[in-house]
Amino acid sequence: MTSAESTVFSPTRRRMAMALPLLGCVSWASAAPVFGAPQRGSRALMGTQVDIVADGGEAPELRHAIDRAYAEMARLEALFSRYRPDSVVSRISRAAGIQPVAVPSEVMGVLKTAQQMFRLSGGAFDITVGSLKGWNFEEGHQTVPAAGVVARQRQLVDARRLVLDESAGTAYLARQGMALDLGGIAKLPILEAGMRVLRQQGVGNALINGGGDVLVMGQLQGRPWRVGLRDPRAPERLLGALSVQGPAVVASSGDYERYFFAAGKRAHHILDPRTGYPTVGVHGVSLLARDVAQVNGLGAALMVQGAQAGQALVARQPGVEALMVAGDGSAWYSAGMAAALARGAA
Repeated sequence: MTSAESTVFSPTRRRMAMALPLLGCVSWASAAPVFGAPQRGSRALMGTQVDIVADGGEAPELRHAIDRAYAEMARLEALFSRYRPDSVVSRISRAAGIQPVAVPSEVMGVLKTAQQMFRLSGGAFDITVGSLKGWNFEEGHQTVPAAGVVARQRQLVDARRLVLDESAGTAYLARQGMALDLGGIAKLPILEAGMRVLRQQGVGNALINGGGDVLVMGQLQGRPWRVGLRDPRAPERLLGALSVQGPAVVASSGDYERYFFAAGKRAHHILDPRTGYPTVGVHGVSLLARDVAQVNGLGAALMVQGAQAGQALVARQPGVEALMVAGDGSAWYSAGMAAALARGAA
């Protein structure tokens, strides 16, 4: 995984499931029960641990809804994973420079969103960063490619060469050797689909936490959900806590989950499409918004752009609040994020 905030579809991410991301400390036991007991589930999906809490109904119905949500998320994972040779994403990459590939509507929607974020971020977010195949962040196989390899593969990174034909329902990478990596843009829609299933099953209060990306609807036992924001350099320390009620999403990006040291330098999985090397300057980002569409792909874009340009990009996104932690440990809060953390501390 190279372009995402987390190792969304890496088979080795499961060994990282207990690692604490920048956000993801979720509390659901602070209020007195008002109707039954919340039902919980936890499963390995998308290379991470996905937790669900459903509240406000009878236990059998809530458990059934949770099972249905996991089934839908697993179905979508099979479409998007670049680690599965039979996935749609893998087929698009194998057919690069050869022919268009038919894609289902779910994949087309995410690809369109990725193109929009590419334009919005001035190229900072680019799903063709999967073309940088010389990097390997898997445990026991970590590799820093030679500069010449990076330079050659960097020439294949260009989202403008992803051709989408909505009328035909196809996607096409225009040059052989190009590859997609949807880790920075696919996980949130998959979690959102799980939440949609819960809602369709009659659940009115729920939380889904997928490796630090948190979606909520309603409340927990009559009170807001609480989501803690962890320091990316000191996971045992909280930078603060948010008190949120749905619909809401808290999304995270950071260089703290998949990394290794080479020649005394940290190499992490979020690669800058403009250089072919890991991003520098920002170690972690937390975003707060009402829905997934407002923040999907934005965290990775901010990691690439850096603190100053990132602040300007956040300012242009109505309804989005942000926290960015820099390499020196300093933190920048948008006004709305600072106010939300103050409310969470009250």
